[in-house]
Amino acid sequence: MHPQTLRKYERAGLVTPSRTGGMLRLYSEEDIARLRLIKHLVGDLGLNVAGVQLVLQVFNNLLETRDELGAVGDDDLRRFTVQTLDRMFELLHAHTR
Repeated sequence: MHPQTLRKYERAGLVTPSRTGGMLRLYSEEDIARLRLIKHLVGDLGLNVAGVQLVLQVFNNLLETRDELGAVGDDDLRRFTVQTLDRMFELLHAHTR
């Protein structure tokens, strides 16, 4: 990736590499995986930075939901699912009710 593109993604908050004492960017394996996903979303799917931000928010929300689902009891499953879906719809600014 071109250095300007990396700086643009950093300014947009899509990736946050660590820094050396000389302020060089250090990308972790997670950063590199995220950059590959961003490259796919932009290059193959034609999304702009705002679209990428939205996709990453929804993706992160789904990951959190999957992790939280293990702690949810059967009685609370319906309420939990509705709350989770409502959060995702909020990310999309979609009003479903």
